[in-house]
Amino acid sequence: MTYTLSKASFFTSAQNLSQCPPPLLSEIAFLGRSNVGKSTLINLLCKQKNLAKSSQTPGKTQLINFFLTHWKQKDSDEILQIYLVDLPGFGYAKVSKTQKELWNKNLIEFLKKRDSIRLFVHLRDSRHPHLEIDSNLVEFLRPFLRKDQKILQIFTKFDKLNTTQKINLKKEFPNALFSSSLQKNNLQEMSDFILNHTLGIQTNLGETE
Repeated sequence: MTYTLSKASFFTSAQNLSQCPPPLLSEIAFLGRSNVGKSTLINLLCKQKNLAKSSQTPGKTQLINFFLTHWKQKDSDEILQIYLVDLPGFGYAKVSKTQKELWNKNLIEFLKKRDSIRLFVHLRDSRHPHLEIDSNLVEFLRPFLRKDQKILQIFTKFDKLNTTQKINLKKEFPNALFSSSLQKNNLQEMSDFILNHTLGIQTNLGETE
């Protein structure tokens, strides 16, 4: 199915699960290490430059940020509402040990207990595809993944690779998607795939590795 974005706006920020909005809509959670490009990808999908605040400073996103999106299906007047959720990056943020432990606690609680999450979008840097921190995230998510939830891996900064590197990465991760802020021609395909998986509609691509 093809959906067209009709509207996207910032909804709210939350520090922990108790501050999150009521789980009345399906949610797509974007997660990955600090500075991998979560905010940039959300902006691309929402066709706005500054909807999600991106930064060159790792760990800048400290809150759980909700963006309300409206999608219209072709030849239909029905509007689909979905939250895109920009989560704090994990990794090398320059904060105190106590603050980092609090972030981790809040993030883990959100990932495990937020029933309205339908899709976990795990962003990985195309230039560093074998980081242990990314492999650990996949292994962390899988044990509590429900039947109505899926994991999708998207490799960001794909334009930074040469042709041979691109071919090899696609062969190694055949079920992943590949994103570049400079090459926007596959955005509709990416949007369709993400939304179809959120709605439980199967496509030719599968789960994570």
